[in-house]
Amino acid sequence: MVEEDFGQATIAYEDPDEGTVERTVQNEHVAYFQDHWIVKTGEDEEGRDIVRRIPARRVYYVERTVERFEEEVKTLKDQVQSITDDLRAKFLGGGDSGEDDVRRIDVESGEPDERSG
Repeated sequence: MVEEDFGQATIAYEDPDEGTVERTVQNEHVAYFQDHWIVKTGEDEEGRDIVRRIPARRVYYVERTVERFEEEVKTLKDQVQSITDDLRAKFLGGGDSGEDDVRRIDVESGEPDERSG
């Protein structure tokens, strides 16, 4: 099985002990979640991932290589849509009753989404 190369990401952040740190990892080993950048820093002896959570306010920049910028933006848009769908289901209900009383709004334009009923 050939492993696909997703490119690399470089994150520069302020570490309380080391000062400014610049770390380069595989793109799939860095993510943004709940106002923190999460970076895989290695594995323990049992093969479990070791991650470092870095508060966004301590990060200077994250630079990534991507195949096409438009695809990266679409991925981010899809992630935002997924989060809003999850929040909608959690706070407004839906899904279980088969009824969809929620209006969908395009996250970029703010206009009603054509998928709305």
